[in-house]
Amino acid sequence: MAGLSAKSDGPPMSKTRRDILHQQIRAIKDELGENDEDEDDVASLEKKMQEAGMPPNVWKHAQRELRRLRKMQPQQPGYGTSRTYLELLADLPWQIASEEHEIDLVAAKERLDSEHYGLSKVKKRIIEYLAVRKLKPDARGPVLCFVGPPGVGKTSLASSIAGALNRRFIRISLGGVKDEADIRGHRRTYIGSMPGRLIDGIKRVGVNNPVMLLDEIDKTGADVRGDPASALLEVLDPEQNKTFNDHYLNVPFDVSKVVFVATANRMQLMPAPLLDRMEVIELPGYTSEEKLRIAMLHLIPRVLEQHGITSEHIDIPEPTVELIIQRYTREAGVRNLSRHLAALARAAAVKVAEKDQSDRHTREMQTEVTQMIDHGGGGLIVEGAEVDMEVEAIGVQRQGSLPLAIKPEPLVVDEAVLEIVLGPPKFDGREAAERVATPGVAVGLVWTEVGGEVLFVESTAMLGKGDLHLTGQLGDVIKESAQIALTWVRARSAELKLPVAEAGSLMKERDIHIHFPAGAVPKDGPSAGVTLVTALVSLFAKRSVRADTAMTGEMTLRGLILPVGGIKDKILAAHRCGIRRVILPERNRKDLQEVPAPILMNMEIILAKRMEDVLHEAFEGGCPWKPATSRL
Repeated sequence: MAGLSAKSDGPPMSKTRRDILHQQIRAIKDELGENDEDEDDVASLEKKMQEAGMPPNVWKHAQRELRRLRKMQPQQPGYGTSRTYLELLADLPWQIASEEHEIDLVAAKERLDSEHYGLSKVKKRIIEYLAVRKLKPDARGPVLCFVGPPGVGKTSLASSIAGALNRRFIRISLGGVKDEADIRGHRRTYIGSMPGRLIDGIKRVGVNNPVMLLDEIDKTGADVRGDPASALLEVLDPEQNKTFNDHYLNVPFDVSKVVFVATANRMQLMPAPLLDRMEVIELPGYTSEEKLRIAMLHLIPRVLEQHGITSEHIDIPEPTVELIIQRYTREAGVRNLSRHLAALARAAAVKVAEKDQSDRHTREMQTEVTQMIDHGGGGLIVEGAEVDMEVEAIGVQRQGSLPLAIKPEPLVVDEAVLEIVLGPPKFDGREAAERVATPGVAVGLVWTEVGGEVLFVESTAMLGKGDLHLTGQLGDVIKESAQIALTWVRARSAELKLPVAEAGSLMKERDIHIHFPAGAVPKDGPSAGVTLVTALVSLFAKRSVRADTAMTGEMTLRGLILPVGGIKDKILAAHRCGIRRVILPERNRKDLQEVPAPILMNMEIILAKRMEDVLHEAFEGGCPWKPATSRL
């Protein structure tokens, strides 16, 4: 120290000496891995953190972490982790929000009508939601959950809400998420830790009040790593989400300004506490008429634009679209319909591209011939001999001659073109009639996550000991329904006047096998009860069930018919398959209000209170009973 003090008291250092020392300092820092750029980066990071507008408690935590970073060397293992964490704190929109304008309900309604066909009840509820937001912008509205089959417009409805609110839109996919850390984030003690999907989405969107779509919320699953659905309880609870604590962030972040919208295919798969925090809005499947309108007004113009062609290149008339709907797609939404229309557009695009290439080649030939004429080139050399020939410009037509370039005719899509492009039809309206022609088969209606479906129930009997065999990948509930159905038929065999009842073979001498086709698809639920009884009665009575009739309903051991769900989707499924008679439980009468009037006008709806009513309507000529059934 004495030597250093003596040096400081000496004459001032020369400029050359100072430059040499600075170079030595830089060399030492480079050898140690230290440089001024790192210090500049930390300083710029600190400035960015100051401008982020963090709450006081978060800023205090960030300063402590920043001091820790300054004491670390870039080569240390925790340096990169700490720096990444501070960059996340600086990038989060603590005070940045979308500038909201006054909500225009008329414009919002027009946008919903222009982007979505039908769905009047759903649109009405969205307009009500927006009206409350307009009158009280800081109101804590409910979390809307759109439930319906794929392809009915759930995601686009959420995007329309964001547009009406003038907020940014972010989609968080929850399909297949089984780790709670995907929602809450990983603790920074783990290698490769990162924030949860919610905080990461808010960082990417850049505002703290976006419309956040929690897509496929019913596809989350619990395992040993936790339950993501339970982690969402804090996010969707307005009393708790003001201080949402991501494990990686480790400081509270206010997500109460976020407008959450969820989508799901089946609400039965979601936990009850999670459902309690959301308002479920069901989106049913589309009717054939609605699909036709959607295709003509929305799908076809969009598909043509995506493939670079116009209506001058392809003509898809309404009858052709109806054929695609009836013979190539049987779905609740319009996703497969859009795919088939895209296939037709690609076929037209190939034709247009080939014609354009041919026209370009023709124009090149015209240019070459024109140049020959301009240069007086009226002669050609053939094997050393000059041959005179008259060359006429192709662009100049002779009297009465046809033009060389003819405007291409549009590709008119008819049934023949459909079979060439899409292949043979996948569905035939005669399927139900052919399969029900054999005794022991009945047609049921079921509801799945992709909408309503027609389900065939097949039964047969053989010599045995009275055992019941069930196949078709069935759940416990549907197995119990089959046991109830067989017990009821055996108990009523005498009243039903079944031919096998007199010898008692129905009770002891026959094994019964019931099969549900599409064996790779899991099946469960009580709504096949009436279908099982009808199939068994058909088997033992040796009478075929009416091919134009389908049914659904749960049956008790005493023969009462209980209500079931998904009535609208089931009726639409029957209508798609060409079935015009449907037997429903009497207590489902109220659900018929949701079915479009044009569908009901083309259907015969039979309401039954007891199993005897169902059997009387399922067979030609009825059963021994003559009950008073209700018809619509």
